[in-house]
Amino acid sequence: MLDAGRGAVPKNVKAEDQALIDECLEGRADAFGELVVRYQDRLYNTLVGVLGSSHDARDVAQDAFVHAFRKLDTFQGRSAFYSWLFRIAMNAAISRKRKTKRIRGSLDAAREDKGFEVEDEHRDVRPEQPLELDEQRQQVRHALEQLSEEYRTVLVLKEIEGMKYEEIAEIVGCPIGTVRSRIHRARGELREKLRLLMTE
Repeated sequence: MLDAGRGAVPKNVKAEDQALIDECLEGRADAFGELVVRYQDRLYNTLVGVLGSSHDARDVAQDAFVHAFRKLDTFQGRSAFYSWLFRIAMNAAISRKRKTKRIRGSLDAAREDKGFEVEDEHRDVRPEQPLELDEQRQQVRHALEQLSEEYRTVLVLKEIEGMKYEEIAEIVGCPIGTVRSRIHRARGELREKLRLLMTE
């Protein structure tokens, strides 16, 4: 694998990310601050979807960035920087759960923080549409919260993050076939839970 600071960029890493990583490894710590700015919102929003709690997501994201800064010299570019960062975040989340044995919170906090909201880019003239869209989002969040953590994680990474199966497999530490199977089952469970919610 390529050494940091040698001018060549690993094929999985964005050139801008590698430049900031190299600068940080050469002693310019504020370069890491630029990586934080670049990825903090994305990481937080994804963690809200996975963990179901804005409070936990905020804490885990912070832990992940601190750990990533300390371990930056171990980043080898086998995956995108964000995938590596998210894997650290997932490990931080697991450690936190083991330490605190905290019961996973509801997605109500995410709703309050708008951390799991999708912006409505297509405003319609119908005044009731924003209300309908908000209701649909709440139903999706509620259904997503009811999935098991292993299903919810892969579904969020695939559908919200748009990650490739290979990236997801690396993050969750299981074979691609298992990831495909979990995503397929998660989609089926989500559809069924949404169907039940809509008939209530």
